Amino acid sequence: MKETLQDQLTFLYGENISARLLERTQNLLDEHHPRIKPRDGTLTERDSILITYGDQVQAPNERPLQTLKAFCDKYLTDVVSGIHILPFYPWTSDDGFSVADYRQIDPALGDWKDVSSMQNFRLMFDGVINHISSQSEWFKGFLKDDPRYCDYFISIEDELDLSQVVRPRALPLLTPFKTISAQKKVWTTFSDDQIDLNFKNPEVLLEILDILLLYVEHGATFIRLDAIAYLWKEPGTTCVHLPQTHRVIQFLRAAIHEVAPHVHLITETNVPHTDNISYFGDGSNEAQLVYNFALPPLTLHTFHTGDARILSDWAKTLTLPSDKTTFFNFLASHDGVGLNPARGILSDADIDSLVEKTVAHGGLISYKHNADGTQSPYEMNINYFDVLSDPSLLQPPSLRQSSVQASAATSSPGTAMGAESMDLQVSRFIAAQAIMLSLIGMPGIYFHSLFGSRGWAEGVKQTGRNRTINRERLQFDILQNELADENSLRSKVFTKYSQLLKMRSGSPAFDPYGGQKIIDLHPSVFAVERTSPDGKARVLCFHNVSQELVSFSMKDGSDIILEPYQVIWLKNTSVVE
Repeated sequence: MKETLQDQLTFLYGENISARLLERTQNLLDEHHPRIKPRDGTLTERDSILITYGDQVQAPNERPLQTLKAFCDKYLTDVVSGIHILPFYPWTSDDGFSVADYRQIDPALGDWKDVSSMQNFRLMFDGVINHISSQSEWFKGFLKDDPRYCDYFISIEDELDLSQVVRPRALPLLTPFKTISAQKKVWTTFSDDQIDLNFKNPEVLLEILDILLLYVEHGATFIRLDAIAYLWKEPGTTCVHLPQTHRVIQFLRAAIHEVAPHVHLITETNVPHTDNISYFGDGSNEAQLVYNFALPPLTLHTFHTGDARILSDWAKTLTLPSDKTTFFNFLASHDGVGLNPARGILSDADIDSLVEKTVAHGGLISYKHNADGTQSPYEMNINYFDVLSDPSLLQPPSLRQSSVQASAATSSPGTAMGAESMDLQVSRFIAAQAIMLSLIGMPGIYFHSLFGSRGWAEGVKQTGRNRTINRERLQFDILQNELADENSLRSKVFTKYSQLLKMRSGSPAFDPYGGQKIIDLHPSVFAVERTSPDGKARVLCFHNVSQELVSFSMKDGSDIILEPYQVIWLKNTSVVE
């Protein structure tokens, strides 16, 4: 392990100082090790992660983290195994992703004891290490010419060539700030409040390692490396996916593994699929999990067209470099649906169609700068339920059918003037989620997907930010009442979703490291066979992605009939539906 650490340090900072840096690294590990509780890091079919803000569920006169714990204990104990609490540190913008102090808990949420109290679930913490808030003590020190922080950030001279830098957002790359000594242009990839850290300074790397080890002390089983692809900057290059960035991840992986082998690194890189999976490294030296970013837009295309062939062909290419790595599968998150991961898989016309459908369903589109000065759609900002089903087509409550009529209407969806029953829209949504749950990997479920939320247009008006449309906070008592009403949208979605998750956790065939085979049966059917690592358990999963009745024959001569948006999982010889 020491050789691995020194190799990375030598590559990053040169042979002259690598030995000294290795010694300081070992001192950090020795300092934290006694305070880290050993845990079982094995991932199985029982693992799935809820993605939520710390104040997602609120109650009067109660710290939000305590409310979140109470809610999860009551509703999710047997549904999900883990919770990704989105950045809960003091922050100044971007709903937590502009961190002002990595080592503290936002007092508006609670404290470290509140976080630790949630360890009946596996916890995922964010390592927002590409940038830090302009209001942080680190950057304030930079502005004061404090020698400690002068090299923590990246100042750029006018003559340097930045024309090749890949821009994730349509915002200026450099932001001017006045320090005591001079006016400086500082690197800000994401916003003028998110100041990029300078990992060319080894002090920054060691400080970040110390912070991530603190997270492990407080119970993190997963550390999500936010926007990690942009970590290392080299003028004259794209400044994305650079070899130095991969080496930093390899260093962090090796260091953390030495004192906490149960911890998993998960990389968040909203980029084309080939680049995304490069963060597995050789299967043993980088991230144990990567976000499967192409899945959300490809699944949307599948349901919009009623044709599963492109999704099936892509899913056939999903391979892993080792039995120690797997995908983090998701359809929705606190951000929107990224389009870049689908480029090269979907045609430009297909992507334009997704954009048009999003706008037609009440969503918004975020854009990025291209090298030629143009802009292109980068992200669709819309609730996943809404992008699948036009909110304007949902029947008003006065016109909804009885449960018997609604069930019968599934074969003939909708009513006059194109209206759709709630049950049809729920079936479409659950079928999409079932595809995500069936694929090799560990599922991540955004809070609003698990509970059937619609878009929050009023929130966008309040903040002026597109992403707010899918970030509404909810009141505990109101949410409980909705879940208690079996006719409510939230209750219908949560009941079906939790049933699927429990079924999934009941079969070793869904082991995140198990086998996967995509089967071509019908253009409107996404079919996958999952097998356990030992080959003893098998599940056939059929998903009708259209609103038409579909039938096909199996090799054994049996016939399968799928109602519109029906999901059937065949567990060995029994049908699980």
